[in-house]
This record gives sequence, C-alpha cells and structure tokens, in this order.
Amino acid sequence: MASSIPTSFLSSAKTWNWQGFNICYQNQGITGPSILMVHGFGASWKHWRKNIPVLAKNSRVYAIDLLGFGASDKPQPGNKLNYTFDTWGQQITDFCREVIRVPVFLVGNSIGCIVAMQAAVNNPDLVLGVALINCSLRLMHDHKRKDLPLFWRIGTPLLQKFLTFKPLGKFFFKKIANPSTIRNILFQAYIHREAVTDELVEIIASPAREYGAADVFIAFTGYSSGPLAEDLLPQLKCPAIILWGSADPWEPIHLGRKLAEFAQVKKFISLDGVGHCPQDEVPELVNPILQDWVQGS
Repeated sequence: MASSIPTSFLSSAKTWNWQGFNICYQNQGITGPSILMVHGFGASWKHWRKNIPVLAKNSRVYAIDLLGFGASDKPQPGNKLNYTFDTWGQQITDFCREVIRVPVFLVGNSIGCIVAMQAAVNNPDLVLGVALINCSLRLMHDHKRKDLPLFWRIGTPLLQKFLTFKPLGKFFFKKIANPSTIRNILFQAYIHREAVTDELVEIIASPAREYGAADVFIAFTGYSSGPLAEDLLPQLKCPAIILWGSADPWEPIHLGRKLAEFAQVKKFISLDGVGHCPQDEVPELVNPILQDWVQGS
C-alpha cells in the first residue's frame, strides 16, 4: 500500500545530544501548547507520523526516539547506562528542559506510557498532563508473574535466561527482526490490517538492522522490575486521560479499565474494534481526542 506521508517529512528529523549520545526527534508547529509523543517498544517517532501534522495545526508537537530505538544511538547496556524507565524518564525530562523549554503535554503508547509517567513523576513542574494510549500493563513483571498461567510463570524466566546468552539472544532477535516476521507481529497487534503497510514494516525493521539493536532487545526483555502503571499513576501531580483499543490482544482492556479507578485519571476512552496502536491504526479517531484534550486543559 502506498504511503500518504511525504518522504521529506520522514527524512527530516533532527538530532539532540544527550549525555554524549545522539537522540533523534521530529517537531512541527510554531504556536500553541507543546506536546511530546513517546513511542512504544521497538517503534520510533515515526509511529506518530499520522498524528504530528494534524496536531501541529494548533500545537507545537515533538516526537522523540528513546535511547536504543529508532535512529537514536544504541550504546551497549551496563556501562554508562541501562535500558530502564529511569533512564528513559530522565531522557524525556532533559529533552523538555533543554529543547522544548516549557511545560508539555506527554502522550505515550505502550511502554511509552510508563516512560511518560516516570518523567511526570520525576519532574512534575514540566508536565501539564499525560495521555496514555494502550498503556503497557507489564504482565511479565516480577510482581505480576504469580498471576499468570503456570506455563508463563515458569517459561518467562527461562526465556529471559536463554536470551541473556548473547549468541542465542542475537540469533533469536535476528529471526524476529526480519520484515516478514515483523509484518506478522503487526497483524496480531492491528485489527485494521490495511494499516500494516510496507512503510510501517520498514519503520520497525530499519532500526532493527542497526548495530546494537539486538543488545537493546536482550536488555529490555530481561527487565522485569521497575515501575508499574499502578505505581506511577497515584504519584502524578497532573491529570491523565486513557485511550484503549478494545481489541488489543496484548494489553486486555478489562485490565486497563482498572487504571481508571485512580483519581488522576479524568477520562477513559474505549476505541471499539481497535488494537494495540490506535494512534497509527485509527488516527482519525485519536487525533480529535488529543486535540480536544490539549485545547481544553
């Protein structure tokens, strides 16, 4: 399927130096409130390509590649840094202070929601509100594993141990990082299969071919500690809204609805018949919600 996004837009990203590493980001819009968009696991700022131009009509919109993803540097973990939500949360707050320079609205998808909340908790003066789109529930977290079926309780730590042996981990990563496998994974995540375009597959596959990508994958798949959404939400000093694709196969909406019980959550919006990445699957539904949220706050 042909792309409707100009090639010039996809190739016009900027670079910011953070702690000696090159961080890729995109921005559009010259007036209005500032929005920073944070992608999920394995994605990049380009996962917001259908949202940035629309929101930029009334806002200053930024989207960033987390360290280790997209076109950002992928340093070896364990030396100067580890791939954790503390690391990424600090990256986001430093970007807000150094590049955006005014308080922002944060929008996240999947693990990007956890990153956004971590940043908001760490530096509440920088964040006006948080929008969570199919927030990662981190079901493989150490504290949640006891509630999983027996197979997953036993199998998850074994798989994590298996992947820490680098030759095996890199072999496994190579198998799943090829375009055909990526397309099949996206077909699971997206209910509207027509949204899984060649462009989208390449957006995911291209960074996976870069040196260091396998090490980032291995490091994060072995990370089963750190904060949960239910840990961070009650600490927020700003309001939050939640959007959830009702047909998400990875983050069940009946579990997501429990997050709406926190006082900080002002609205929970179910997107019927939509999968894990609504911002890309049904941007025509998500963009107006985000516009109204930002303009009405």
